[in-house]
Amino acid sequence: MKALLKKIATKARRFLVAEHKQKLETLLLLQGKQLSSEHTKLIQSLRLNNGLINNGLINGGGDKHLSIESTEFKIFSQNGEDGIIDFLIQALDLSAYPKAFIEFGVENYTESNTRFLLQHRNFMGLVLDGSQQHIDYIRNDDLYWRYDLEAKCVFITKDNINALISTYLQSRDLENVALLSIDIDGNDYYIWESITCIQPAIVLIEYNALFGAKDRVSVPYRADFNRFKAHFSGLYFGASIAALIALGEAKGYSFVGADSCGVNLFFVKKALCADWLWFLDTYKDLEEYCTRHKARQSRDDSKKLTFLSHTKRQEAIAHLPLTKL
Repeated sequence: MKALLKKIATKARRFLVAEHKQKLETLLLLQGKQLSSEHTKLIQSLRLNNGLINNGLINGGGDKHLSIESTEFKIFSQNGEDGIIDFLIQALDLSAYPKAFIEFGVENYTESNTRFLLQHRNFMGLVLDGSQQHIDYIRNDDLYWRYDLEAKCVFITKDNINALISTYLQSRDLENVALLSIDIDGNDYYIWESITCIQPAIVLIEYNALFGAKDRVSVPYRADFNRFKAHFSGLYFGASIAALIALGEAKGYSFVGADSCGVNLFFVKKALCADWLWFLDTYKDLEEYCTRHKARQSRDDSKKLTFLSHTKRQEAIAHLPLTKL
């Protein structure tokens, strides 16, 4: 009898949790829709003012006065990336791009940079993660059958990434995607450098603010790189902001800013920037993009959080090798 009651209680608990999750998600999406409509109004106003300036109806103007941080909001993203992506998707002329995305390093996809795109704008997409447990979680979620989402378990390297993307493109009869999000806590620079099979309109990629603003550096490439195996602190990963901006420039992208928490950089294809993002202010000192990173996620050799300050975090990994790029 006790076993039966326990079984009933477990099923009831799961039902209530699932129902609560669905209601919360509905509220989040409603909030996101409302915030997205504010972006629509802002973009319409900016375009109207630009038209008036170009036609000589008002004087001055043309100033770069809007930073992408001011467009942030968080629905499913870690920080304000949902808002920035939503703003860029609306502001740019993406008529030449399919409503598709690719995101690396999504864990179980409950917190990601593309989920709002998937559910709010009905984008299709490919998500990749190195944990089979995470991929199974995604595939068992209702959104996996409600939307055109493909989830694969794979450890990404610079040697397999083009084949992975190309296979997905062929399966959906695509030649490109509108957005690429890279966050693999390690070889991010080398993976983006290696991608040649797509030219997304928008790229966001994690940077390591602890590497500073001046040097173009990255952790050395290792196909099996793991940030916690490389150093117990978890702080030794990725590439510097200067390295990623230079790489973006070489690949035909303009740097348009970073989220306010100092985690992800945003890039847009140069051909799109001139006509559609004239109002963005990106001329900040690169050091500001590094000092804004406040997260104190450092750990000791027993995996306990140590809450080191910015300079102490830098000192903790200062002895480790970096590759100059």
